[in-house]
Amino acid sequence: MTRIALSILALGMAFGAFATDLTEAQRADIEQRIKPVGESCLVGDTSCGGSAAAASSGPRSGEEVYNSACMACHATGAAGAPVYGNVEAWAERIAKGTDTLHSSGLNGVAGTGMIAKGGCMNCSDEEVIAAVDYMVAGSQ
Repeated sequence: MTRIALSILALGMAFGAFATDLTEAQRADIEQRIKPVGESCLVGDTSCGGSAAAASSGPRSGEEVYNSACMACHATGAAGAPVYGNVEAWAERIAKGTDTLHSSGLNGVAGTGMIAKGGCMNCSDEEVIAAVDYMVAGSQ
């Protein structure tokens, strides 16, 4: 072996020896720092650990859905969304009727930033309709 190869081998052995001399606490600290941020589990896979998702106690209220999904655009006017509470911005929409507003909430509005269910894919139709009704009631 060449002198450089022997030096590299000796250096590698020195680092290897250092790594094996770690205490359990040091190893645990290293494992904590390099562990994955999260994990993916399939429904029914009991080997993932963690607690099961809480069962829904029924549909969320319109206000709850608004606060969790709709607020991002309807509190700021993002993508041209009418701001909750702005009577002028909602007047023309409200004049189209409740069925039209519900349909817009459920199916989106072509050519605008309003996508189906406002992007809340875990919202039921009933919850989206409740959120639309909440926004309308607060914007008249």
